[in-house]
Amino acid sequence: MKTSLQGKIVLITGGSSGIGLALARQVAGEGARVALVARGQEKLEIALASLPGEGHRIYSCDVADFAAVERMAAQVQADMGTPDWLVNSAGVTRPGYFWELPVEVFHQMMEINYYGTVHVCKAFIEPMRARRSGHIINLSSVAGFLGVFGYSAYGASKFAVWGFSDTLRAELKPEGIAVHVVFPPDTDTPQLHYEMPLKPPETKILAETGGLLTAEQVAAEIVRGVKRGKYAILPGSDPKWMWKASHLLGCGTYKIMDWLIARARRQIARRRAKGEEI
Repeated sequence: MKTSLQGKIVLITGGSSGIGLALARQVAGEGARVALVARGQEKLEIALASLPGEGHRIYSCDVADFAAVERMAAQVQADMGTPDWLVNSAGVTRPGYFWELPVEVFHQMMEINYYGTVHVCKAFIEPMRARRSGHIINLSSVAGFLGVFGYSAYGASKFAVWGFSDTLRAELKPEGIAVHVVFPPDTDTPQLHYEMPLKPPETKILAETGGLLTAEQVAAEIVRGVKRGKYAILPGSDPKWMWKASHLLGCGTYKIMDWLIARARRQIARRRAKGEEI
């Protein structure tokens, strides 16, 4: 499907850094007008200055606050109109052993990653339905379809995004609105650098076996996937085989994960015996 972005309105939450900003630069380069949404005004202004083209705007908003999201949506409608692409990229992560993570972390993951996605969709759904067109792109994670050691809080919120997107896809297809869900692997972003010291040793070992994508690579696959009408967008090679394995093997996937964790713990023991830092 050849879909031109020239003159389209693309709203991106979490648009001041990482995948969101990389996606903003790409769609702006294809002629879209971008509405960047994030909490920090200063970072938004820096991000805005890096976008090619004209007609872009920034909106400071905490997606976890529905009242703030409604105000932001009303302003976007007044300034730019109804988005053609609605991208929910805002998200936070906090890895760690379940028994060490404060319960507040679980609430934070759900408030921003899941409810933030729901809030933005809710705020724009009526004008999109009235127009009977548009794309909603929700960012989940590989940890949103595969239980990854060390991500009990983050993974649960991203599983929720996947479940929400599944139902939304079915409900909105008759309304003329396409829904897409993205499952990125580890991506070189400020968020990844933040979480690295917090990862349990087992999670670090698991990450060593997988590849690392750039935010630009993920953004390019998102644009390509949306244009081709794909529902599940799996950037890179690792998410693709993991997705196939989890669907084909079913519960057999748990045996593979258990084996990988057991192997990781053996590697941790050997490294510690040598006095190596993990």
